[in-house]
Amino acid sequence: MNNQSELESSALPGKTSIKILESSSLNKKKKLKDAGLFALFVGPVFLAFTIIVLIPFFTGIYYAFTDWNGITGDIKWVGLDNFKYLFTQDKQFQDSFILTTKYTVVAIIFTNVIGFALAILVTQMLKTRNILRTVFFMPNMVGGLLLGFIWQFIFVKGFASLGQLTHIPFFELPWLGDAGTAFWGIVIVSVWQGAGYIMIIYIAALQNVPQELIEAAKIDGANRFQILRHITMPLVAPAVTICLFLTTASSFKIFDANLSLTNGGPFKSTEMLALNIYTEAFVNNRYGIGEAKALIFFIVVAAITVLQVTISKKREVES
Repeated sequence: MNNQSELESSALPGKTSIKILESSSLNKKKKLKDAGLFALFVGPVFLAFTIIVLIPFFTGIYYAFTDWNGITGDIKWVGLDNFKYLFTQDKQFQDSFILTTKYTVVAIIFTNVIGFALAILVTQMLKTRNILRTVFFMPNMVGGLLLGFIWQFIFVKGFASLGQLTHIPFFELPWLGDAGTAFWGIVIVSVWQGAGYIMIIYIAALQNVPQELIEAAKIDGANRFQILRHITMPLVAPAVTICLFLTTASSFKIFDANLSLTNGGPFKSTEMLALNIYTEAFVNNRYGIGEAKALIFFIVVAAITVLQVTISKKREVES
């Protein structure tokens, strides 16, 4: 009996090592299976992202340091000459940058204020609130170029006809023929299109505000403005962060409305930065300088959006 128990105990380490090997083999097979599934589902997307985004992005950085015209195969490395030219000689680039910054500030304020006001309106107990939500969101579904051409007709033909009939000064303004009014024309179109989308995000945030807090504030004698300022606004701060990020990025990158409404006119007085980059690269055939502008544009927009998100998140309150 003793000999038999000794033999069984001596065989145990071998069985244990076999089990460990089998478990290790199963783990390896599971990891290989998971890696295969990951490659199957993520691989095509990552490949498309690499081809469409990463390769053009890094290729564009290389072209920013050349004098390539975008057509021929003659590419000459010029180093920082393109950037020196932009900051010392290209006044139109500097003017477009200032104009785009001014437009971005104005568009962010108006889009968010109007979007938030519309969200408050359609979250009230109104019978037509669903219809109103649809109506306010519909402009966002129209493409930028098409929207620009529609509003170009409204500004040039529609407002002119109303001005002749009513003699109201607002309709008699040269909306797209003067630098000042053309700028505000672009702002009107952009806010009209973007406010409905921002409204949807604010609606989702407002619906998550606990009604118990609002009822308690009303019982304590708080009026609507005090409830909005001290309860609603702090609790929708995460939505404000998102909306500010979206409007900042989209306002800086405005192109289609600028192209279709004014094409940068009159006399390039409304040429935003994206349109300036497009004109430089594909109209003037100075692709290297265009890529240098695009690289500066990317760095500035990335820095501003990161700074905006960082500052906004510090003001957020956990609901």
